[in-house]
Amino acid sequence: MTELPALSGKVALITGASRGIGYGIAEAFVARGDRVCITGRTEEALKEAAEKLGADRVIAVAGKAHDEDHQAIAVERTMEAFGRVDFLVNNAGTNPVFGPIADLDLNVARKVYETNVVSALGFSQKTWHAWQKDNGGAIVNIASVAGLNASPFIGAYGISKAAMINLTLQLAHEFAPRVRVNTIAPAVVKTKFAQALYEGREEEAAASYPLGRLGVPSDIGGAAAFLTSDQSDWITGQTLVLDGGHYLNAAV
Repeated sequence: MTELPALSGKVALITGASRGIGYGIAEAFVARGDRVCITGRTEEALKEAAEKLGADRVIAVAGKAHDEDHQAIAVERTMEAFGRVDFLVNNAGTNPVFGPIADLDLNVARKVYETNVVSALGFSQKTWHAWQKDNGGAIVNIASVAGLNASPFIGAYGISKAAMINLTLQLAHEFAPRVRVNTIAPAVVKTKFAQALYEGREEEAAASYPLGRLGVPSDIGGAAAFLTSDQSDWITGQTLVLDGGHYLNAAV
């Protein structure tokens, strides 16, 4: 096992981090010496992720992101284990439906919104009151390029991510100057969550990206690490688009 770096003294809570983008962000934070709490729905997957990341520096709290009791427990466990929660990354999300919004089941729409937006607000409120209000810190919300434009067949997801971007603006305004709040909006990243968008046709899917490839979780991890570092101390309320140049082709 690679020797871990010296502790940074900082602590992060990352939702939806047993795999994919969330795990990539957790890797980046652990690599710089942070201690981390990861959350997710499946206890066994979280346990495996925590062991891979480093069980002496990572704790795992299983639960559904939109469950307020789970949010409270995750923040409490982080405070109990590490004594602080400097950084929050709201990554947990869902996209259970594919099709036109004209026929969208409104109960599904509510589920998407609860998981992708309301959960982020809940976690932000709880970390604010538990630590950040008095001690400062940073929040990173994981949105999507689907929230920046019309997104055929994933409209419910796109609407929720547009709301996440505006939630970032509201939190950045209200939590300043103690806490900086920013958004990362990725295009397609190679994860199980996005597999349906590229499986069996990755070369074709990547052809419209000027940089010639789809994203990988470490791309997002590096950006999240930057947005929670001292190098980004004058950045708040911003949306960082990570799309391999995909939007450069928007007018083509």
